[in-house]
Amino acid sequence: MKMHVSGGTLVTPNHVLKEHDIIIEQDKILAILPSQPKSKEYSIDARGMWVVPGFIDLHIHGSAGFDTMDATNEAIHGLANFLVKHGVTSYLPTTIAASAERIREVLANIRHCPQPEEGARHLGLHLEGPYLSSRYRGAQPFRHIRPVDPDEYRYWLVGGFPVFMVTLAPEVDGIDGFLKAGTDAGIIFAVGHSEASYEQVLAAAELGLSQASHLFNGMPPFHHREPGVVGAVLMDHRIVPQVIVDGVHLHPAALKLVVKAKGIDKTILITDATRGAGLKDGDYTLGDQAITVQNGIARTREGGLAGSTLTMDVAIKNMMEYTGLSLPEAVTMATLTPAVSIGMCGKKGILASGADADLVLLDHDCRVRMTMVMGRVVYNDM
Repeated sequence: MKMHVSGGTLVTPNHVLKEHDIIIEQDKILAILPSQPKSKEYSIDARGMWVVPGFIDLHIHGSAGFDTMDATNEAIHGLANFLVKHGVTSYLPTTIAASAERIREVLANIRHCPQPEEGARHLGLHLEGPYLSSRYRGAQPFRHIRPVDPDEYRYWLVGGFPVFMVTLAPEVDGIDGFLKAGTDAGIIFAVGHSEASYEQVLAAAELGLSQASHLFNGMPPFHHREPGVVGAVLMDHRIVPQVIVDGVHLHPAALKLVVKAKGIDKTILITDATRGAGLKDGDYTLGDQAITVQNGIARTREGGLAGSTLTMDVAIKNMMEYTGLSLPEAVTMATLTPAVSIGMCGKKGILASGADADLVLLDHDCRVRMTMVMGRVVYNDM
């Protein structure tokens, strides 16, 4: 049976198509055609809506009371069910620095966790740490930041464990061996929680580093004589920055600078959301440490930022407000750009024939009204 998503304004990689239909067969997009009268039995009426690819969040710890570090199927499914309400169809559940044993538990859980029937699909695991700078650790627990251990990271690389991305500090002794082995195994590396020099970041890029976690946060500020991590990321075309657009982590002028330097095809929106996202202000945890959410801002007990309570639909809306970008431009940074950065161009983050049928219907206030994952409607607020 074919399904038609009919009459919406489609955001494709190169065009905005008004009054077009997406024809879906099973879990794939079969074709995109100008709208024609069809049987309502097999049609979703998208008139007056933006139809965009499903959002991809490459850096998210938790939401709705759940955390990746819970290491349970219930947590992953609960997070996945929350995410589709905000347009996310694919994501990387993200860890924080933890003991070797705890990381193994999380790895095993993601490896064996079935994809939820009504939620976003996890693509693998994003390990944030433990090979980080203690000085720029942010909300990463100091006691779990440690030297590079080849026995530890070799375990992550074998046996089918779902390590997809790793955030690390390039200046840590022994990191080059991990970069080489991990790149050969297909892992994507991001610089983050790092005080690396400009030259150290570029050297890491030669070994495969290709992203930057939450640019400007967890790293020294830019200095005109010591450009450091920020300067290297903004200057090197091989490195794609992730940005948190919650109005707290970055000033609008900083976002404009990133877009001007990198472009929308080299800038990725992330949420870096934590357990308290989607819930009221209060006391929560990030991994095994206490955090407090007040006025929607998550902080450690010492007062430092501890991720966010952001959702991706709000990130897109904020990006438009802060930078003057159009909705199609902002959506690109949550769809096509992350898909290309992780080697899923043509499969995820795009409306095109042969792509996975992951799509979102947005009203003109950027509210998610429907989400479809692999051809199945998993959220409907029409």
